[in-house]
Amino acid sequence: MATLSFNAARFRAPPLQSLRHNLNFASYVKPTSLLSKNLARKHLLQKFRLDSISESSVSTQNGPEIEEEEDREEQAKGEDYDDPTFELSYLDPETDPESITEWELDFCSRPILDIRGKKVWELVVCDDSLSLQYTKYFPNNVINSITLKDAIESVSEELGLPLPEKVRFFRSQMQTIITKACKELGIKPIPSKRCLSLLLWLEERYESVYTRHPGFQKGSKPLLALDNPFPMELPENLFGEKWAFVQLPYSAVREEISSMKTRYVFGASLDLDLLGIEIDDKTLIPGLAVASSRAKPLAAWMNGLEVCAVEADTSKASLILSVGISTRYTYATYKKTPVTTSEAEAWESAKKSCGGLHFLAIQEDLDSDDCVGFWLLLDLPPSPV
Repeated sequence: MATLSFNAARFRAPPLQSLRHNLNFASYVKPTSLLSKNLARKHLLQKFRLDSISESSVSTQNGPEIEEEEDREEQAKGEDYDDPTFELSYLDPETDPESITEWELDFCSRPILDIRGKKVWELVVCDDSLSLQYTKYFPNNVINSITLKDAIESVSEELGLPLPEKVRFFRSQMQTIITKACKELGIKPIPSKRCLSLLLWLEERYESVYTRHPGFQKGSKPLLALDNPFPMELPENLFGEKWAFVQLPYSAVREEISSMKTRYVFGASLDLDLLGIEIDDKTLIPGLAVASSRAKPLAAWMNGLEVCAVEADTSKASLILSVGISTRYTYATYKKTPVTTSEAEAWESAKKSCGGLHFLAIQEDLDSDDCVGFWLLLDLPPSPV
């Protein structure tokens, strides 16, 4: 188990002396082996295979006819098939279908026009390991909860999968349709930006599929833009008593994550191998430590919030906690001075150097060696679609 020796600071307004004396931001280092964005995409692309394909409802003007027999031959050879007008229906044959109990789902318009000149919609479904991958196009005049409900059932029937217990989605504008479709199927809908596999897949599809589609509209903005609302006041049950900017070597972060299940710690992890992120074990990962005499109840409340990210807002001298889809809380404040601003900026800089990777730790005491809650977080840019 990793030893967490965090330095104390007050939760609401940490003393200037404490911050100056305890935090050594000069020790933050840039990861020496963090994969570039292109390599990360290549890593993800290796997970995207074409198992079965069908004609879509989208525009295929000037697109070449591809013979069915040729398709079978390409698949039989195991070669990558990347026609942007085809749909994807894939389940890793080595994966037990019963083990996939949670899906990540997006149902939204794409920067593609059909033969009527209307934007095409697309359903994209995967699990966090990308063992499940499914895409299907829809015309814009059939977008409702009934269509989505039927499509979810089709995914299950086509691939021989049981319906999932939970479905995560990240667009607040689609919450009504997705929630209604899921509840009619007995599925728990979870609004959350912790759909990292889905978000990275959409980024990859934007470059490898949508931009190559004959109906692609360059410069088209997302129909459903992601929210970034004004931070709200933190509910009383989420208050801590002290907080501190901290850092841990990546090796220690991995130890904390690996011991979460055995120690029944609240929190959430990430599959960094799948996400295409490689970090040297000695690289210091920035984090936020929060201490409370009621650490277990606090961690339990946090565990139900789908914690997404923590950011330092230097303009308002505050820390922002993002949870769910679009909920943002003012998590803590501090006295704004040149020193505290510099330290907050250094923490954000360290986070960017780690590709957005950071963590949130909840403890009974900031000097404790143990965590009651530990969340590994990844701050990603908005989806391009």
